[in-house]
Amino acid sequence: MTQPAIERRHLLTAGIGGRNVTTVDVREIQFQPDQKTGRHFHPCAVVGYIVAGAALFQIEGQPEQTLAAGSAFYEPADAVIARFDNASITEPMKFIACYLLDGAQDLIRMLG
Repeated sequence: MTQPAIERRHLLTAGIGGRNVTTVDVREIQFQPDQKTGRHFHPCAVVGYIVAGAALFQIEGQPEQTLAAGSAFYEPADAVIARFDNASITEPMKFIACYLLDGAQDLIRMLG
């Protein structure tokens, strides 16, 4: 009996430039209904995947996007994230974030 072929679905290609990556810190993050992050940035690049629910995602100066479950996203290092919010006022949202670190770095820095 032959096994079915392994399926590989392309989600995202993101150039991170000439940044050095020494460590990848992977986190599962859950937002409660209507929870919002607030303006922030990451000193490192972040690659992520929406596991459940949907997120409202906007890099400052770019159009807002809705990321449904199954979507991948990229947050460039030092880019201001205008919003990364749970899109639902009734359901939680869960995502995986992979922080591409160069040595000891903060994962997030909040802005006023």
